[in-house]
Amino acid sequence: MKYFPINPNLFIKNRKKFSDLLLNNALAVFNSNDIYPISADSTMPFKQHTDIFYLSGIDQEESVLLIHKDAQGKISEVLFVKETNEHIAVWEGHKLTQAEAQKISGINQVYWLSEFDAQLKQYVSESKNLYINTNEHARNSALTETREDRFIKKIQSEYPNHIYQKSNPLLHQIRAVKEPEEIELIQHACNLTEKGFRRVLSFIKPDVWEYEIEAEFIHEFIKNRSKGFAYTPIIASGKNANILHYIENDQQCKAGDLLLLDVAAEYANYSSDMTRTIPVSGRFTPRQKEVYQSVLRIKNEATRMLKPGLLFKDYNTNIGELMTGELIQLGLLDKHDLQNQTPEKPAYKKYYMHSTSHFLGLDTHDYGDNTKPMQAGMVLTVEPGIYIPEESIGIRLEDNVVIQEKGLPINLMKNIPIEIEEIEDLMNR
Repeated sequence: MKYFPINPNLFIKNRKKFSDLLLNNALAVFNSNDIYPISADSTMPFKQHTDIFYLSGIDQEESVLLIHKDAQGKISEVLFVKETNEHIAVWEGHKLTQAEAQKISGINQVYWLSEFDAQLKQYVSESKNLYINTNEHARNSALTETREDRFIKKIQSEYPNHIYQKSNPLLHQIRAVKEPEEIELIQHACNLTEKGFRRVLSFIKPDVWEYEIEAEFIHEFIKNRSKGFAYTPIIASGKNANILHYIENDQQCKAGDLLLLDVAAEYANYSSDMTRTIPVSGRFTPRQKEVYQSVLRIKNEATRMLKPGLLFKDYNTNIGELMTGELIQLGLLDKHDLQNQTPEKPAYKKYYMHSTSHFLGLDTHDYGDNTKPMQAGMVLTVEPGIYIPEESIGIRLEDNVVIQEKGLPINLMKNIPIEIEEIEDLMNR
């Protein structure tokens, strides 16, 4: 792996948190992701399933983790990895030995995958509850059948008389609050994002192409031990900034336009998530400055709101009130708009369509329950925006913050330029 080794104590702690939530007489199984084919003999690059990585640190295909809790609450952890051979070594390179997998994960019982079926049968016979790992994420819209999906079908067919539970709700509970080691990894990803952003500030000028800027970012990320982008990058100049999920990145940046950069690095499978909006020509116009400062004020105030016990619905209501006030000051809303708004369709939604914060971690839209109060240790994005298509202005600003037990959240992106004066200075050196 490109990234430096992670202390296995992180994964030992993560498994302990998960095991504590299991019922007695229970077995939970976690599978790695598939390597997905594209066409002919081509495949997509392997990306590990974040659940098995969270619990084991194993970043290799065809790996399986079993966690068993017996009637007295005693925990057994068993890891299975792909056995290598001379052919695999020549064509694919090194695969984990059992000793290496043990060192990475902190799991003492490591077997070859060929022994999985026999071990599974034994542990199932000693279990009443079988935990399967369905995808319970609110944004899940995947149509592809995964390795996990196939395993679930198989085990339910072979063992129909067991009681089936779900692992994913438990993972949503524990993955939402980050361990200090995880926050360090996210901070490292944010630091790589900063390197990329500072690189492009001196590169951007009128007539540069969006994809050239994308190339500058990926160069900096990979050079610094990242696999690359944490998500598909948005390099949106001019009117493209008003397309929330614009990913073509194939247009030329024109003088006088704004450039919205929603780009971030991953590190060790952990995501960062940054958005900055900068002037292609190196200077903001007065109107661009006016809108920019409105978005920045909302971002700063939204960050100050974040604390344990806050409900997302109250947070979003407060953001809506702030946004409404700013849009009135910008001349985008008036009394007529406010009189005709409804709770289901507030007036500000015309210029600000998305939410302000989401969980961040191993997934860019990470696990967490936004119906429950916020907790210390949660890592959230803060990303308000104002989009004015008729003026070709689209401005979004986004930082990543950690909620603290007391005091203001820690901004993991505090070193990434965001103030107008600093951005203009760096672009004109």
